[in-house]
Amino acid sequence: MTAIEILQKYWGHQAFRPLQQEIIASVLEGKDSLALLPTGGGKSICFQVPALVKEGICIVVSPLIALMKDQVENLKSRGIEAIAIYAGMGKREIDILLDNCIYGKIKFLYLSPERLLSELVRVRISYMNVNLIAVDEAHCISQWGYDFRPPYQQISKLREILPNVPVLALTATATEFVRKDIVEKLEMKDPQVFVKSFARDNLSYVVFGQEDKYKKLMEICRNVKGTGLVYVRNRRETAEVSNFINRNQIRADFYHAGLERDVRFQKQEDWKLNKTRIMVATNAFGMGIDKADVRFVVHLDLPESLEAYYQEAGRAGRDEKRSYAVLLANQSDVLSLESRYINSFPSPDEIRKVYHYLGNYFQLAFGAGEGLTFTFDIADFCKRFNISVLKTISALKFLEHDGYITLSESVFLPSRLMFIVGHEDVYRFQIENKAYDGVIKTIFRSHGGAFDGFVKINEADLAKKLSISFKDVIAILNKLQSIEMLTYIQQTDQPQLQYVRPRVDMDHFDLDVKYLELRKEILLKQVSAVVAYTSTKECRSIQLLNYFDEHTATKCGVCDFCLAEKRAENEVQLNDEIEFEIISLLQQQPISLDDLVKHIKNGAENERIAAIRELLDAGKIKTDGKKYYI
Repeated sequence: MTAIEILQKYWGHQAFRPLQQEIIASVLEGKDSLALLPTGGGKSICFQVPALVKEGICIVVSPLIALMKDQVENLKSRGIEAIAIYAGMGKREIDILLDNCIYGKIKFLYLSPERLLSELVRVRISYMNVNLIAVDEAHCISQWGYDFRPPYQQISKLREILPNVPVLALTATATEFVRKDIVEKLEMKDPQVFVKSFARDNLSYVVFGQEDKYKKLMEICRNVKGTGLVYVRNRRETAEVSNFINRNQIRADFYHAGLERDVRFQKQEDWKLNKTRIMVATNAFGMGIDKADVRFVVHLDLPESLEAYYQEAGRAGRDEKRSYAVLLANQSDVLSLESRYINSFPSPDEIRKVYHYLGNYFQLAFGAGEGLTFTFDIADFCKRFNISVLKTISALKFLEHDGYITLSESVFLPSRLMFIVGHEDVYRFQIENKAYDGVIKTIFRSHGGAFDGFVKINEADLAKKLSISFKDVIAILNKLQSIEMLTYIQQTDQPQLQYVRPRVDMDHFDLDVKYLELRKEILLKQVSAVVAYTSTKECRSIQLLNYFDEHTATKCGVCDFCLAEKRAENEVQLNDEIEFEIISLLQQQPISLDDLVKHIKNGAENERIAAIRELLDAGKIKTDGKKYYI
């Protein structure tokens, strides 16, 4: 099938969006390509369609597990075979999935960048018939980008295994410098670069320097019809602001990554279906959420960078209708942004301490730990050692960069199990151990295929069917695992931390101090750019486009600065017209103030009186107390 036939068959769209067709054509010709499409520009179609046109499997590297899972579910719902492998999965489980990619009908293999560190994954990829390597959120590979992820540097190793497979890098935001860095780090050969303008003609950017932000927020909610998204800095604020909006009779809800998975999903669905009008969220919300009719995005706090702001604000108005991106910022916000990010930057000594504390936390001996994965509760870790959460998160990123650990984001993995002995052995065991017979039979009835691979299970469901407690089910499954009947992996909703190499003592701990200084310099530049955006008196759109190296932009005409400029021009023009009328009337004869105001056709009464006062002050007209004359 051709690209357009695949688009129509699986997605039901009749035509491609701007630039999609050109990017797909480049990929089908086997060329390395870099595509910059703004949020909502349809990036995933650019690799999904050509991968379906060609024989073989497409490897997609993506940093966000939630996004990977969404895309896999989306593809499956269209009848396309896709799987995802990410941190937190067991070795046996990964083994089976990779076998399916080599021998099965899988068309898309989604990998988190951490997985590319694994020798097991790299060896198995060499046996696959790979037709394309797609790198999503490609700005993460550049240390000059706002969201650098050290494991992204491993992607180039895929090129060693698959030297003739084209690479398509996709991102929504990248400066000229970051684009060059992406091309270099991915070792692209003669890349085709596609850049859709960062201009969003239907989006009105507004900055308000408000002390009372809540009052301004309510004005926006009441005056702009349709659904909205409000970004705040932390989890506590999401609930506070949402409650405040609800108290003002507008239906709002809150969202952050710390909520239970099912709760998050339900909140997301209610907002997508317009059951909830306004969602108050941390920046964990929005990635991969395809809602076209968001009329406004409000930031109650300053973003960490203009890249992050452009992406988050860009979730408004994807249906091309007039929408608003509002930033509420005052002087104290600027000071707190500077202190928050600059003070959260760890010193070399603080990074060493975090590494040392990690070893103690997981009770690892020196020389041990390589390849081990732990469930990691960062809040508990920081509390135990009395250290700052923000500094610790930064320190972990530096430990990742220097190859000590990898850290996945918070990931929901349902419980799953797989029998590791044959049918006959299980049957014999059931006869000899009646206490386990019911559980094993129930698993077989509810979950086919438990001998071939891992199957997802729900302990609560099993407990209900067996009329025993949830705790008892877990105890039985753990017992069956201990006697090596099956492998049982309990669900987790925690980040996973993996030691890439054995724990070293402080004498052998080596830190890339130059890189640390570079990151601090980049951070300061990003914070300065955000502060400049809020304070510079210039078209907001031009400021953003200049930041992304689009230097030929014209004024947008719809941001707060452009509208204020228009109003000022109109006022000057109106004033000139009123003055011309006053002079014309008084050239004919002296007139009383009441008659003069009545005979002027332009402007409101107060504007006419103001113009008369100005002409008097300038000495252009005079009065004897009763009448006005020239």
